[in-house]
Amino acid sequence: MQPVISFFPVGNGDMSLIRLLDGTAILIDCRIRLAADDPSDPDARDVAKDLRDRLPRDDNGRPYVDAFLLSHPDEDHCCGLRRHFHLGAAEDYADDSKPDEEKKIFIREMWSSPIIFRRKSKLHVLCEDAKAWAAEARRRVKLFREQGWASEGNRILIMGEDKDGKTDDLGAILIKSDDVFSRINGATNNYFSARLLAPSLVCDDEEEIDLRAKNRSSVILNFEIWATPVGMNRYRFLTGGDAEVDIWERLWERYEATPDVLEYDILETPHHCSWRVLSHDSWSNYGEAAQVSAGARAALSQARYGAKIVASCKPIVEGDGDPPCTRAKREFEAILDPVDGKFVCTGETPHTWAPAPIDIDIAAGGPRLREPRTATAAAATAAAAAPRAGCGD
Repeated sequence: MQPVISFFPVGNGDMSLIRLLDGTAILIDCRIRLAADDPSDPDARDVAKDLRDRLPRDDNGRPYVDAFLLSHPDEDHCCGLRRHFHLGAAEDYADDSKPDEEKKIFIREMWSSPIIFRRKSKLHVLCEDAKAWAAEARRRVKLFREQGWASEGNRILIMGEDKDGKTDDLGAILIKSDDVFSRINGATNNYFSARLLAPSLVCDDEEEIDLRAKNRSSVILNFEIWATPVGMNRYRFLTGGDAEVDIWERLWERYEATPDVLEYDILETPHHCSWRVLSHDSWSNYGEAAQVSAGARAALSQARYGAKIVASCKPIVEGDGDPPCTRAKREFEAILDPVDGKFVCTGETPHTWAPAPIDIDIAAGGPRLREPRTATAAAATAAAAAPRAGCGD
């Protein structure tokens, strides 16, 4: 099959799906709001159906993902997890007799940062879906520790080391910072690799604690995806959850001498095209006088010729706050100018009043934007609605 990356219109949130040459499916985050599950609401795109339409089925007829990466446990990155995904032992899957559209999605392997195990605090109150993810991650890690192996539906990869030796016994399922890996669902895959850029080993110093107390503990991966079976044409997809300016500055400090590590053909703008990704200055306080961080911008400027930058957010409107931020959009467009690239927004494609998933084919000649699927008649005639926030809308 043609490799493709799909970005779903979920407002200010993330949900993207990678399909490799062999059909392997890698989901990064999810945000399926209650309104999107309500067929009587014409203003909310049914992104659950959009996702299911792009997923493979196993021999039992179950929709599945080979891997599900949760970049970080915020509500706008895991909303709908309990409603739409099977959590618990693989043998306890209970939907085989249900219609296809009612079957929960089977997660063959979880990819999770160790931060999930201790991120709950007064500053970070986990939503119910994040708690469910953490519980399932603990179950899978516990099973591995007991058995030394895990079967399909019980597997997990830990993205990044934890402090105080807490992950030292997990070598077989641990991806360390700066590691390049191509393992997925218990086997090597010949059609992709990925480099883990963050989180790095968590230290005890006050600066690191401060960083982790903010919205900056996201998993950052730079995928390399094969466009052809022989691997002669490979293209990069850089994804970083909600990683903000401090993290990108640190990455530039680490890779300034080897900037090719940060090169990309497709970038999903971190934190929904927020100004906080590019600056320490508050947009609401400084406006156009806010200063761009040279280091963060350099890290995010390693665009290859013809690169695509995708903002997963609501429509970007001048004077409408942050995120998304119009000046952040302008900075990303300026990054793309020298390489003849293209900036797109999930909340605006093909129309602000009827957004549809953005599919980017990983073709031999480079990533190519596919014409969006025709919007439903109901969506096409619906008036523009104010973007909804949270799982319970």
